[in-house]
Amino acid sequence: MAINRLAPSSPEPAAARPSPLAPGGSRERLAELYAEYAHFVAWFASRLLTRQDEVDDIVQEVFLIAATNLDNLSDPPKTRGWLKTVTLRRAGRFLRWKKVRARFGIAAGMQGAEEWIASPDASPEDRAALREVLSVLDKLAVDLRIAWTLRHLHKESLEDIAQLVGCSLATVKRRIAAAEARVHQELADD
Repeated sequence: MAINRLAPSSPEPAAARPSPLAPGGSRERLAELYAEYAHFVAWFASRLLTRQDEVDDIVQEVFLIAATNLDNLSDPPKTRGWLKTVTLRRAGRFLRWKKVRARFGIAAGMQGAEEWIASPDASPEDRAALREVLSVLDKLAVDLRIAWTLRHLHKESLEDIAQLVGCSLATVKRRIAAAEARVHQELADD
């Protein structure tokens, strides 16, 4: 993970920046938060991304962000929702950059993605079908992919998706419909 990516967007003097691991229980609070929510964040990210190393990176980034917001993360339902939103935004940003890198020939493959996404008792046919769906999702615009994934893999309500992605209900419906049309078209062509 590059150090540059972790730098704040606007430079601040080191003394003015809050230290997430300063004495006073912050380190312990972050450890507790990680122990309680890391699995959830990884699970949520795994439905948006295709590779285990991508998921691991997003989990690290989410908890780096959480480390600077520990004072605001004391209510469990709000904490879970906040982590879900941050995970979604980081994954979306990652997917956008992945598309940019792919345009320049710097794309990483999704080899074996179905192996860690599929259930252990999935048949070879199920794994092949999952591989096809993941291939189609990789071609979709990120906004369409996220809306479709939240609806069909996470079983989120349309209202919750609109809130998570920060757009209107009508926009969410259009994105999901466009993604579904593309998925059906791509899978029908095979």
